[in-house]
Amino acid sequence: MALMRITSPHAHGPLSTAMVMRTVLLATLPGIVALVHFFGFGVVVNILWACLVAVGCEALVLKLRKRPLGFYLNDASALVTATLLGIALPPYAPWWLIAVGVSFAIIIGKHLYGGMGYNPFNPAMLGYVVLLISFPLEMTTWGAPLGINQVGAPGLLTALQACFMPASVDIATMATPLDLLKQNDSLLIANLWTQQPVFGRWAGLGWEWVNIGFLAGGAWLLYKRIFTWHAPVTMLASLTLLAAIFYDSGSSASGGSPAFHLLSGGTMFAAFFIITDPVSSAVSNRGKLIYGAAIGALIYIIRVWGNYPDAVAFAVLLMNFVAPFIDHYTQPRTYGHSKGGGRSS
Repeated sequence: MALMRITSPHAHGPLSTAMVMRTVLLATLPGIVALVHFFGFGVVVNILWACLVAVGCEALVLKLRKRPLGFYLNDASALVTATLLGIALPPYAPWWLIAVGVSFAIIIGKHLYGGMGYNPFNPAMLGYVVLLISFPLEMTTWGAPLGINQVGAPGLLTALQACFMPASVDIATMATPLDLLKQNDSLLIANLWTQQPVFGRWAGLGWEWVNIGFLAGGAWLLYKRIFTWHAPVTMLASLTLLAAIFYDSGSSASGGSPAFHLLSGGTMFAAFFIITDPVSSAVSNRGKLIYGAAIGALIYIIRVWGNYPDAVAFAVLLMNFVAPFIDHYTQPRTYGHSKGGGRSS
């Protein structure tokens, strides 16, 4: 009898891969709305162009591999990868930067290893890191959080021009709050908050609501049982714990408060949309606890003592590499056997 060869991720009940992917896309909407509200329509252009490139790359590779296009394109996994990478990239990024990142994520990060279910690394984060290492200037140039309703804020036409004709427009940019805190070596936190308009109440202006938006989307995914709570909760808990331990109440050498780290950069985005990838993460519940806690610790360590202010992508890829090792030592006990490996009486 021939056995079915089925690879991860596995789903039980009425959920299919396509349904899971579309649910994840819907859950990103609160965070995307917040991003657009504060950073403008460049976010929308990023995502739409990334999706177009992703579908094109996916179709090309499937054609070369002689796989049915309709079946594999319908699972929406390429759209999820493109949307996550489009969210992570700076608004008003040039078209070629988005195309390079998405192409690498789909062709190398996904299909080089065999396609959906075989990739050992998160494709979106792989594409992001390649861009961050190769084009650091473009990857660290974020639009100012003016808000789409403010005078002088770029409109949709300007966003399109910035993407496809970047030399024709001049977009106001500034460093992110994580960048500013990383570079600060003379001002107290209270003075830094007063002198830099990019800071909000607890974290960065706009970033607080962006993270709350992704938290809301992630909570909905938990409610829909798309993934379990283990990895997101332990990631946020370990990040909070380290930030609380090393917080010195706001000196010039401070690494930031727990609230700052939870509501800055891609923290909530990573916790609910990146580390929960069922293919590249740990599988067992105990493994997910370790996996999430280690990512939270790495994010804090790299943010505060490393060279990259927002360390989500590096932390995730490092733990993707370790995930099989974690799974090996956290396998659940086989039914009918004791913890030592022998049969129970």
